[in-house]
Amino acid sequence: MDVFQQTTKILQYAAVQEFLQEFSFRENDYILASRSIYEAFFTDAIGKASIAFHSDYGRGEPDDRMLDAMLKDMRKIQPDRIIAIGGGSVIDCAKLFVFEGNASAEEMFLQTCELVKTRELIAIPTTCGSGSEVSRISICELTSLHTKLGLAIDELFPDQAILIPELLSKLPFFYFVTSGIDALIHASESFVSPKANAYTRMFSKEAIRLLLHGFQVIARKGEAARMQLLEDFMQASNFAGIAFGNTGTGAVHALSYPLSGIYHVTHGEANYQFFTAVFQTYEKLDPSCVAAIKELFSNALSCPIEDAFPCIEALFSSLLARKPLHEYGMQESEIEAFTDSVIKTQQRLLTNSAIPLERQDILSIYQTLYEQRLPKRADAAG
Repeated sequence: MDVFQQTTKILQYAAVQEFLQEFSFRENDYILASRSIYEAFFTDAIGKASIAFHSDYGRGEPDDRMLDAMLKDMRKIQPDRIIAIGGGSVIDCAKLFVFEGNASAEEMFLQTCELVKTRELIAIPTTCGSGSEVSRISICELTSLHTKLGLAIDELFPDQAILIPELLSKLPFFYFVTSGIDALIHASESFVSPKANAYTRMFSKEAIRLLLHGFQVIARKGEAARMQLLEDFMQASNFAGIAFGNTGTGAVHALSYPLSGIYHVTHGEANYQFFTAVFQTYEKLDPSCVAAIKELFSNALSCPIEDAFPCIEALFSSLLARKPLHEYGMQESEIEAFTDSVIKTQQRLLTNSAIPLERQDILSIYQTLYEQRLPKRADAAG
């Protein structure tokens, strides 16, 4: 039985200049990048390599039409090596560049074509949430299905992940927080997954410890305090990526996909909406399945174990208020449709939940969050 796999070679540099002293871009490289990060750090570094910017193909997270346009341009070049410089969306897109042939994004994600990897992939993350630089997963919105789907195959493992904490210094506070929350959710869903084991839990625990410590520091000292925590957050995101890369995620991600797919809510923010509601549903159905993670949260937050989930919610709310789902544009009539969409299209994630959720469980979560905004607590910062 498979227990643990980590295929990607991980390198870390304190600063971009240290990385550039050791790394050489090649003429036959194809770079997919975040424009703002490229202009801040890499403008004079890439030589004759070809470059494309994620934002030139559309705003927000990728859908299959954006990916098809990217693939078309990349295939004109026929590069030998792919380099992704950006957040999870950039890296997820670049993962599809490694395959030979002319398959569409939809064919890839529905796995109706043969996928043969012929190109090396180097991933340089610029956010602290996705963990995509060490995972075998790529996420894309399929417009025909009005939801996101994940493709999870070994060929999507990047060959190298380059961690440079300095790159997080340009991340706006909103995206820093939602990225960090996303990493915490990755670590938490991995920890309670039926596929979790001693190896994956080791990475999950350390990610949770680093992230909750960091969030409490920021809650006490303010936004600027994050600049002293960049390495902690980048490593925590990476640890969480290693953990969920082995176990997968679960119902939090499953329920978030219709919201982010239809209303273009960023991945981390969408997951944030469902995190504590899903885990409190697990607790209601079977308290034993979340007992260990509640103890982790309780220890990290110095709060009573019975208050673990409310204290997590309060900490997050002190940094970024959570909104009811209707404020994103979701209609009450969509509660049933979202529920059915999750059941129909997200079985890969639902079967990996801490315990199985029935249709009524999912429906109840959507109904509760449609109107509800949970209150802040005075002791959120610990």
